[in-house]
Amino acid sequence: MFSDAARRAAHVAAAALGWRPYEFWAATPAELVTALGLDAPPADAPVDGSALAALMERYPDGC
Repeated sequence: MFSDAARRAAHVAAAALGWRPYEFWAATPAELVTALGLDAPPADAPVDGSALAALMERYPDGC
């Protein structure tokens, strides 16, 4: 039920972020996800090929 999910999300926002009710209701779901850091890849996530190539170009070995 939406009201139960909204109540739980508001509790998380208040506890983890210190948001007041009006701040929670003014935020979009995407803003809440970002504020909680839920859209960040895990620290141990593997690097894909394009990301590795970009890093190698940005930080060449100088060989």
